[in-house]
Amino acid sequence: MEPAGHGPGAGSTTVADPGDRVLTVPNAISIARLAGVPVFLWLVLGPHADWWAVALLIAAGVSDWLDGKLARAWNQQSRLGQVLDPAADRLYIAATLAALAIRGIIPWWLVAVLALRELVLGVALLVLRHYSIGPLQVSFLGKAATLCLLYAFPLLFLGSHAGAAALAARVIGWAFAIWGTALYWWAAALYLIQARQVIAAARGQARGQGQAPLARQRRSGDDGAEG
Repeated sequence: MEPAGHGPGAGSTTVADPGDRVLTVPNAISIARLAGVPVFLWLVLGPHADWWAVALLIAAGVSDWLDGKLARAWNQQSRLGQVLDPAADRLYIAATLAALAIRGIIPWWLVAVLALRELVLGVALLVLRHYSIGPLQVSFLGKAATLCLLYAFPLLFLGSHAGAAALAARVIGWAFAIWGTALYWWAAALYLIQARQVIAAARGQARGQGQAPLARQRRSGDDGAEG
């Protein structure tokens, strides 16, 4: 006779994984940031409302810092948030690069340099998925590179106008753009190194699990011979 509460299905409870949460404040902020991408493109390419576009970029940058801060402070980290946050960052960078290039504010070669970085990381993510490994944690260096670019873009927009203030904004904006691009590729290199280490560890673990049954078979065969 089984003790009460220990029988099949008796008193069993399912503990939800906190990482599976969807309805969190940081996720809501990331979704709102994503929704601002088409609005930003319309402001820049439609009425050329650069000041409103810059305000939206500043709000996106603040929300990028805020959602991570709240996720840690309120213990609301989630797998969805780990996908939404970098996705919003990349979409803003892609949208801003396209808008700046179409407006003739930056050269297309800079767009190609940053797009190539995303292509390299995309291939790395496919390789990780092949080994059933999810996306790796975004590094501090990667966040710093993203912030540099998000600072650069509003300044470059403001620098496209005439006047001494616009000239200063253009110079500072290009400084942030150059540093951000360098850090962006540096973070990508570190990501590739980390991905290689994780894949090597996964392959080593798979080999170890595959060799264990063979070792047990050999031991059982030896015992039979001795008997």
